Amino acid sequence: MEYLRNFNLLSILVRLVLAMVFGGLIGLERETKRRPAGFRTHILICVGSALTTLTSQYLYLEMHMYTDLARLGAQVIAGMGFIGAGTIIITKRKDVKGLTTAAGLWTTAIIGLCLGAGYFEGAIAGTLAVLFIELILGKFEYKYIKKYTQEIFYIEFRKKGTINEISKIFEKNKMTIVDMEMNKVDKLKKAFITIKVKNSNKIDPVIEEIGGVENVEFVDTLTQ
Repeated sequence: MEYLRNFNLLSILVRLVLAMVFGGLIGLERETKRRPAGFRTHILICVGSALTTLTSQYLYLEMHMYTDLARLGAQVIAGMGFIGAGTIIITKRKDVKGLTTAAGLWTTAIIGLCLGAGYFEGAIAGTLAVLFIELILGKFEYKYIKKYTQEIFYIEFRKKGTINEISKIFEKNKMTIVDMEMNKVDKLKKAFITIKVKNSNKIDPVIEEIGGVENVEFVDTLTQ
């Protein structure tokens, strides 16, 4: 192990191969879930980060350029923010998607830096931690923590009795009303209805159905 920590051809090859393997393992999980950054992206980031650390060592040990070895690595960590931002999208219901992938890319870059520095223990532990979080904790989160989501409906309508029809639509689609706030501006009534729903795919059809109710002037969801 100590030989692989030294700066030589074999250790360089081993570190790059491990970067491909570890990055590939993390990327494979993202690829199977059809995320924007998948198998090859994670491999390239991990290998590139490892090469960054190796370059720092080469400049210091072989070229005798006695500069801060951590400087290039710090630039990698900072630069990952731009790549990670490309995986984040906001849906028309203002849901933020891609944060887990962005965080995984950032962590993969750090794992690559560890491998390039010869810190194999940290890279192995980091990879196992990422896989545990994405594979095991991911299932736990969606089964227990994110079993239900909340949405706020903003509805404008003319007649007071219309709210009863709207409530029936929520009930029919198995949506539970958590809170309701109503106010009146001239002849137009406005309602802010917070609902709890298990399947968020029902939101758009419900919006369309409520929009078709007589006396409903406007309906949409708000950012929570």
